[in-house]
Amino acid sequence: MQYTTPAEAAFSASVTASEAVTASVAGIIANVIKRGDEALREYTEKFDGCELSSFELPQSALDEAIRSAGPDFVGVLERAAENIKNFHRRQIRHDFIMTPGNGVVLGQRILPLSRVGIYIPGGTAAYPSSVLMNCIPAKLAGVGEIVMATPPARDGRDITGILAAAKIAGVDRVFTIGGAQAVAALAYGTETVPRVDKITGPGNAYVAEAKRQVFGVVGIDMIAGPSDILIIADESADPAHVAADMLSQCEHGEDSAAVLITDSVALAYQVDAHIDEQVKKLPRKKIAQKAIDNNSKIIIADSLEQAFDISNELAPEHLEILLDDPLIYLSKVTNAGSVFLGKNTPEALGDYYAGPNHTIPTSGTARFASPLSVDDFIKKSSFTYYSQDALRSAAADVVSFAEKEGLSAHALSVSKRT
Repeated sequence: MQYTTPAEAAFSASVTASEAVTASVAGIIANVIKRGDEALREYTEKFDGCELSSFELPQSALDEAIRSAGPDFVGVLERAAENIKNFHRRQIRHDFIMTPGNGVVLGQRILPLSRVGIYIPGGTAAYPSSVLMNCIPAKLAGVGEIVMATPPARDGRDITGILAAAKIAGVDRVFTIGGAQAVAALAYGTETVPRVDKITGPGNAYVAEAKRQVFGVVGIDMIAGPSDILIIADESADPAHVAADMLSQCEHGEDSAAVLITDSVALAYQVDAHIDEQVKKLPRKKIAQKAIDNNSKIIIADSLEQAFDISNELAPEHLEILLDDPLIYLSKVTNAGSVFLGKNTPEALGDYYAGPNHTIPTSGTARFASPLSVDDFIKKSSFTYYSQDALRSAAADVVSFAEKEGLSAHALSVSKRT
């Protein structure tokens, strides 16, 4: 584990793709645009080792996944889904209208997106939780159709949990397509894959770069980098718990990062020892160990006040406050994707179950970005109505503005009416 001073504190993770990834993704997108399903079939055979006659799964496959997943896990999914719904339904916005007088009517309409695409990755782990976290806010927003893309089952990869979650969350159509080619298909459409208005969901570097390249053709949620966690703890924290929470992020991937900031030197050394012991027992120990060795660190702060200053500078994706009376410290947090308060609130609760979304800004982007929400699946449209008297009252001001900007036709469009 790296030890560092507060002045050296920084997340090393980046959302910038390499030139090789950028070029590869650009080629994949161009090929899908040009050749559609034919290109998808070739990429599926090349990258996934599968020859598929059809990319879309029938609804009966989702029904079968519910049966195969078993009642116990289905119950877990249903309870998690209800928690997520209860949290996100409070984010629902409503139209408003205002009448300031003199025949003026102003307002805003909230309109759901017509169709969204949700990408659920394959790779070294499957994420039914991401299905719930992406689909449920879209459903609450009133999205007309939700299309999910996920790599096909291969090499022992079981997508039963993903499909069961899709059924519970209300996904309308499922396509077994992975990688940058899936993003391209959702963004531009093919003979069988419908074009969507927005793409959300996590993925590897190729998926993230594909989302970056199609942005503007469609909307995206964010360019997600590696997962990270920051923990603020003092001498009262249990070092075994701190170590476990740090490793919970490090097992996501070799580029993940975990940071502990503490004012207790004793706790720092104890946590370090527990990490060394616990990582040996993890099934994904090779991944977690590389994340610990390369990207993670312990920062010794002079005080808790300084710890929060450092945290706000780093703007972590996940922030755990393992202090007594944690609510009194919440006001000190200005930059964090999701905050976990107290010694009984590990970040894993947020990944799966508590209710707040687990799609959170990474790599310090919590300085300006927010977790996925119902807002990501709506668009806002404003409207204006002026009566003749209202236009006459405002005409001189509007004409003056237009002439100041040198836009005489703008001025004329008003003055001709008055």
